[in-house]
Amino acid sequence: MSAPLVLFISLLIFMVLKIPIAWSLSLSSIIALFLSGGIPLSVIAQRIFTGADIFSLLAIPFFMLSGEVMVKGGLSKRLVEFANAMVGHLPGGLALVSVVACTFFAAISGSSVATTAAIGGIMIGEMTERGYDKAYSGAVQAIGGTLGIIIPPSIVFIMYGTATNVSIAALLMSGVIPGVFTGIILCVMCYIIAKKENHPRNEGFSYSKLITTFKSAILALLMPVIILGGIYAGVFTPTESAVIAVVYGILISMFVYRSMNLGELKKVIISSAASTANLMILVISAQVFGWFVTYFNVPATVSSAVLSIASNKYIFLLLVNIVLLVFGMFMEVGAITLIMAPILAPMASLYGIDPVHFGLVFVFLLTIGQATPPFGTTLFVACGLTGESVARVGGKLIPFILAEVGCALLFSYVPIISTWLPSILK
Repeated sequence: MSAPLVLFISLLIFMVLKIPIAWSLSLSSIIALFLSGGIPLSVIAQRIFTGADIFSLLAIPFFMLSGEVMVKGGLSKRLVEFANAMVGHLPGGLALVSVVACTFFAAISGSSVATTAAIGGIMIGEMTERGYDKAYSGAVQAIGGTLGIIIPPSIVFIMYGTATNVSIAALLMSGVIPGVFTGIILCVMCYIIAKKENHPRNEGFSYSKLITTFKSAILALLMPVIILGGIYAGVFTPTESAVIAVVYGILISMFVYRSMNLGELKKVIISSAASTANLMILVISAQVFGWFVTYFNVPATVSSAVLSIASNKYIFLLLVNIVLLVFGMFMEVGAITLIMAPILAPMASLYGIDPVHFGLVFVFLLTIGQATPPFGTTLFVACGLTGESVARVGGKLIPFILAEVGCALLFSYVPIISTWLPSILK
């Protein structure tokens, strides 16, 4: 059996055996190395060093830290209160509040899991207390959390840009309009379901409450404005913006809101360091695996096969939608990004697809997988928060997932939605 075939078959076997994806990637790479016969073992060490020695990857631990600082600093609660003042009076008010709050928090955290955990931890109890079905409450948090890696800052956009050499700043900006649009579509779905199932409303709308909660949340809402504005004004790079986010979050949480002390900050830093270590092991393992994929000329082989099937870019984009939706159901988004992006991005360029547009489509499709059974990460978080089964929460997610699939097709075939903002800010 050839080494390239063993590389992928062994990876699938390790994944079926439930070995963590990072170690599955590493072990399959080592097996392929020994079978190839002509590659020295020192290549593994070299690829590990090269994979970690990328400046843009420094943004990942800092954005993870800034998100945790914002959660512990009480900013998520302020965002929920502001969202409640905005849309809580509408039918299905608390479901709408959850989605709007997730949209706001996504612009702070850069992580879907963090968004679901932060907003779901507040909203699920409120929703069930008001008479909402617990499984539906979890489904709303799971789907709202998917916005976490589309609306900038986004850890996955950073990983995609690093893997494909596409401008990270342009990728971040490409997610603004699609992310907000998807948030609106999810709110519409909550409204329709609320009217159909007669979900309860909150108290009536109040301008004074809206202004009061806006003042309370304004410093949290300013964070993405400062980050993205600074990047495009040339004040700092996307990597440096992550450090700015951490400093801003600490100053606001400790000295303005006074909701976090030094002891809590220490715990946040330790927790973020552990999360970063796990993620970086995955990144480095995927970099090693990706090198073997390139060495064995897999991208060229796959490209030839796809080109023989997809006669134009529209068919190619449809195939990408199907493949990534399926992959997203079974694999973690970071692993898919680091393995598949270097293969699919060059193929997209052969069809004349804008690199930023394709990056947005790629990442957006992975967001859907985070809420899709059987292995969606935001789905698991929501199930943990509600105590409901994957089957029950997954069933309530179906209309929301279909809505996001519709959005994915729209973004795939109308590129200006993702490319317009980056183009005017060049």
